[in-house]
Amino acid sequence: MGYFSNIFNGIKTLLTGMSITGKYFLNSRKGAITQQYPDNRETLKMFDRFRGEVIMPHDENNEHACTGCQKCEIACPNGTIEIIWDRGIDEETGKKKKKIDQFVYHLSMCTMCGLCIDVCPTDAIEWGQNFENSVYDRTALTRVLNEPDSKVRAGIED
Repeated sequence: MGYFSNIFNGIKTLLTGMSITGKYFLNSRKGAITQQYPDNRETLKMFDRFRGEVIMPHDENNEHACTGCQKCEIACPNGTIEIIWDRGIDEETGKKKKKIDQFVYHLSMCTMCGLCIDVCPTDAIEWGQNFENSVYDRTALTRVLNEPDSKVRAGIED
């Protein structure tokens, strides 16, 4: 009796799977999920939760929110982020203050874990939407995120 019940269960699961596949096949005409890349490169918008690469947004005054606290550098499990900083004189107070020289991001070493973004107290870095990172030379994947002559946005403190 077990032999025939196994055959019956096998046919039942086969028909269940075929019905699910059939529903997707018939409903695919309503709206395609597949993107026709690279034909739609200009209109392609990635999902909001997509983890492309780490970026540092700057405003129209070339200011960013990174204070150089190095929490992202410490949180990174494999040394993807490297903050090169120096102490400079603050114009307002006249005291020495930590200033970012370069915020270096090594995309080739990044595992997209997001620990650096989670730990940032000023939300200075975030996920970008870029996914086209094919290069012939690995050094092209090393990026300086702070723009030249950029400074910390007013009102943001360590």
